[in-house]
Amino acid sequence: MNLFWFRKDLRLTDNPALYEATKRGKVIAVYIQDDITPGKWKSGAASRWWLHHSLQVLKKSIESHGGHLYFYKGEAKKLLPEIAQQINAKTVYWNREYEPYAIEEEDQLKDTLRKLSVDTRIYNGRLLLDPEQIKNKQGSYFKVFTPFWKCCLAEDGVNAPLGIAKVARLVKSSELRLQDVSLDELNLLPKGHNWATKFYGLWAHGEQSATNCLEQFIANRLNCYAIGRDYPSEDATSTLSAYLHFGEISPRQIWSAIQSYKTETKDTVNADKFLSELGWREFSNYLLYHCPTLPEEAFNPTFNHFPWQENKALLTAWQEGKTGYPLIDAGMRELWQTGYMHNRIRMAVASFLTKHLLIHWQVGAKWFWDTLVDADLANNTCGWQWVSGCGADAAPYFRIFNPIIQSEKFDPESIYIKRWVPELREFSGKAIHRPWECVNVIGKKYPAPIVDHKLARERALEAYQQVKKGHA
Repeated sequence: MNLFWFRKDLRLTDNPALYEATKRGKVIAVYIQDDITPGKWKSGAASRWWLHHSLQVLKKSIESHGGHLYFYKGEAKKLLPEIAQQINAKTVYWNREYEPYAIEEEDQLKDTLRKLSVDTRIYNGRLLLDPEQIKNKQGSYFKVFTPFWKCCLAEDGVNAPLGIAKVARLVKSSELRLQDVSLDELNLLPKGHNWATKFYGLWAHGEQSATNCLEQFIANRLNCYAIGRDYPSEDATSTLSAYLHFGEISPRQIWSAIQSYKTETKDTVNADKFLSELGWREFSNYLLYHCPTLPEEAFNPTFNHFPWQENKALLTAWQEGKTGYPLIDAGMRELWQTGYMHNRIRMAVASFLTKHLLIHWQVGAKWFWDTLVDADLANNTCGWQWVSGCGADAAPYFRIFNPIIQSEKFDPESIYIKRWVPELREFSGKAIHRPWECVNVIGKKYPAPIVDHKLARERALEAYQQVKKGHA
């Protein structure tokens, strides 16, 4: 008997650790929800909602193949050794995670199991390439995306996806005395007022839904991805991010499917652009692996002395989509209503918070962490640091998104704005991008701008110059 530990790899196909475990005989499969360990980033509310439904689908899928999945609450480093002893497991299998806490947890777990004479077999089921194998010519880690991605592409290649595991070998055991819990007892859904009701009908969960999402993207949208991905009103992106985060689909499966499309269509422009976005996911995880303090500290230490401001009123206006800038407000309202935001708009709203309002990037990152269904520690941290100018290979701080120009350029027909800011639907032409020029609307149906763009830009640049002078 062996033991398999489900983590953020909620799939049965191309799951390396599960595949190998079930090749070797009967397996006890467990999922452990840990909300108690200090130092661990507890999942935000929106992603917990997604997780509940993904686990629900996974359990049903396993049962449909004749298998069984156990749920537990607590610390994996304590529960797994106890379970292994009770079932007399020879080996514990799992796929690696690359977040700081997970690495520490794995090291402790391996040490505990070794003392119990239990073997461990650990695989990479989360990334295309292991962060340890990608190094620059100096033998260190890359700090800039382009050479990192070139190095990745020069590797021997991404392994082909594995088939489905022998799921029927995920069995129950009478020897397992540790009481498991139900899915509902994991307490992943909102308590009291169910604010997540608005999400139902927007998302489908599980491995098959992830596969369907990928297939529909390739069939209908990939051929216009390189250009269309910048326009939030167009259905041009993959929306695979949450599936990837929870491992309902693997990056290898996506890579393989895109490469097949590329071979069949000769469409290198769109395929390579999409693969490079998959590369940014690799780079974010790579940076977090090599710089485990990133969620708490800026990559560029200059920003540790930046004069960030605290202003509850401005923060609330940003969170509620009431800044007076239509594109920013549309993005924040989309986030609240759907648990998702178009990536172009994520950059715009992050720039607005950190540069127009001078509010710390960590404040914005924590809001995204709690409200995004695809909240991912590496992507979220590196994305916010990139936009705010304090990250590795970041956009320069003086690159301050003009919310008016961004609006006119990427939502020229105001389709996106009118969808999420209905009080502006009566506007036509360019007036919708500058509604404060209409005295009959501002302050009545729609708020006036909470900051003046020109003054906010000058203030942000002055703050940065002062920091540079003080740490030259």
